[in-house]
Amino acid sequence: MSSLNTQHSSKLDYLLRTQQQHLLQGGLKGIEKESLRISKEGLISQSKHPHALGAALTHPHITTDYSEALLEFITPPFADITETLDFMRNIHQYVYTHLGDELLLASSMPCRINGDESIPIAEYGSSNIGKMKHVYRQGLWHRYGRTMQAIAGIHFNYSVPEALWPALHEQSSSNHSLQDFISDSYFNLIRNFQRQGWLILYLFGASPAICKSFFNSRPHLMAEFETYDQYTLYQPYATSLRMSDIGYKNKNQSNLKIDYNSLSSYISSLQNAIETPYADYEKIGVKVNGEYKQLNANILQIENEYYSTIRPKQIARSGEKPTLALHLRGVKYIEIRSLDLDLFNPIGIDEGKSRFIEAFLLHCLLQESPKYNGHEYQINNFNQLRVAHEGRKPGLEINKNGQPTSLHSWAHEILQSMSTICQILDHDDPAKPYSKALEAQSEVVENPELTPSAKILKGMRTKNQPFAHFGLEASTLNKQHFTQAHQDTKIAQHFEALSLSSHRQQKNIEDNENLSFDDFLVNYFSQSILEGNPRITADKAAAKTKKHANELI
Repeated sequence: MSSLNTQHSSKLDYLLRTQQQHLLQGGLKGIEKESLRISKEGLISQSKHPHALGAALTHPHITTDYSEALLEFITPPFADITETLDFMRNIHQYVYTHLGDELLLASSMPCRINGDESIPIAEYGSSNIGKMKHVYRQGLWHRYGRTMQAIAGIHFNYSVPEALWPALHEQSSSNHSLQDFISDSYFNLIRNFQRQGWLILYLFGASPAICKSFFNSRPHLMAEFETYDQYTLYQPYATSLRMSDIGYKNKNQSNLKIDYNSLSSYISSLQNAIETPYADYEKIGVKVNGEYKQLNANILQIENEYYSTIRPKQIARSGEKPTLALHLRGVKYIEIRSLDLDLFNPIGIDEGKSRFIEAFLLHCLLQESPKYNGHEYQINNFNQLRVAHEGRKPGLEINKNGQPTSLHSWAHEILQSMSTICQILDHDDPAKPYSKALEAQSEVVENPELTPSAKILKGMRTKNQPFAHFGLEASTLNKQHFTQAHQDTKIAQHFEALSLSSHRQQKNIEDNENLSFDDFLVNYFSQSILEGNPRITADKAAAKTKKHANELI
């Protein structure tokens, strides 16, 4: 390892000195990918979730997100990212055989929206858990509108290699238990990702333009953009408008300060938002004329309503709220939520990007991570919005430690500090895939025209196309890619079996309900944590709610 970059953190220095650097290898990677079903003309599908794809409530890999038309594909976690991507390709291959004339929209930002009502809210059947998922989405509609919920993205899930934790625990000389140390370390990673995650928007943002129809329900926001053509708005140096304040970084939650300094403070601040009434939402009403309009009138209905670029996660058991799962068992993995769909890749993400993100997350883990002060939330938010709106602007400055600094120089500083990690992850692989991924992104930092956002605008100009036509053409090419490819019979049979099984599971849940929906909600929300102790145990909650293992998203 004598050739490795020697500028690295004390944690990495310890691993190198004790010859334990190999413990960085083998972290688990999973991907969740959202895609809108659209007609061949580009309109959002009004049809039900295809029966052949299984029950959205219970299928482990094919479900829906906000809309009945917004498919979500979920891979298992694998140590080898090529297995993760292969699994995602297999899902696409199977799904495309059951879409008929429909396409999967290649872009994150939806087009040809005919008002909020043209976006059908997802349905999950007659069970209590199915109703809860639907009512939650109804609440999102009344609070934020449906259009924003139709935005699609990639979620990258990562868990640090289990064998690495004892080594880092020993290096830290921490008096905390290993479980508490792991959770603290994940929150260190999260804070560093929030400080430096603007780099993800610059490198991989792929939403510099928006169809005018996106603003049909919010026309006042159009004034913030320049006109590209009669159908399209854009910002000339934008990277990811999806992650701007008109997308998932929305103004409704701008004053919500969730505390990331520790697991306990995170749970407490999130729980407080879930339990605190909000006047504007009280005006909507909860149960009006016998019909639920939202789950409650609080700042957040449930944990997942909080839109963040990164989330700490624990696998929830049956009947368990996410905050209770975190409280009882700590952080298991993290979920990165700031990735746009890559229009130029049939599954929306490629191997090089995935390897870079893994190395970047380890970089965030191994760096020192001071606790937040009162101003850092605003700084991080400023940087994200600045890069989302004008990240490719020549000479752009962002805020580093309270001082203006060049995006270009800070990006190169981050990439340089990742060099050793990438060499370790490459191990004995002569192809050096991690180092090559890092080199590729170094070129993107040096030349903004290589960013996906710049390529999209260039492609639109070259073809003289509005954004909707450009995205529809990419979607059509993606469909051709999968429909013309050979489908493995065994893989198809596996997904067919999963679909049949999921329908049986949903029916079983529906046939065994023994609570009213009102009582179900009371029992579910009784799982608050008071003074460090859960008000109701997970086992009791499971017995009362009979919740399906899928999370409430």
